[in-house]
Amino acid sequence: MGLAMSYLRVPPVLEGEPDPGRIARHVFGDANWRRRGAAALFELGWAWQAMHYLVTGDPWEGRQPEADVVCGGRLLTEDGADELGMDVIYLAPERVKPAADHLAATPFAGIAGRYDPAAMVRAGVQDAGRLDDAARERVFQPAYAGLAEFFRLAATDGQAVYKVMA
Repeated sequence: MGLAMSYLRVPPVLEGEPDPGRIARHVFGDANWRRRGAAALFELGWAWQAMHYLVTGDPWEGRQPEADVVCGGRLLTEDGADELGMDVIYLAPERVKPAADHLAATPFAGIAGRYDPAAMVRAGVQDAGRLDDAARERVFQPAYAGLAEFFRLAATDGQAVYKVMA
């Protein structure tokens, strides 16, 4: 199994600090960050790249705003992954709202047709070989609904989104 992805909604300025890199080190440098941020946390888990594929039609790329739902944003830890033990991707509040609007306007049925585990394996999607036909409704439909709600809340509150891959 590969990397798992977690999302955290965070105010754009945290405890007087506006710099996303410093905020990331402050938040994710605490071993208990998941517990401390539980109310603003969404776990996509191992299915992150398959979800990106469903949302964008590509395992890595895509246009904004749909690409911002999973893989899009600014990688904050290119040099700091060792420091935190994880990669952190930052999505600024001004990019959160368009992603939230895209999710709200695109029902799961609108992307479900892309669900093809064999095609995802050929495209190099992480862990696609684990997927069966039932995973579309069992895993991805509820995860998509969860992402839509997560982004809606972040956009409503003007929050940034930090995505953690570990």
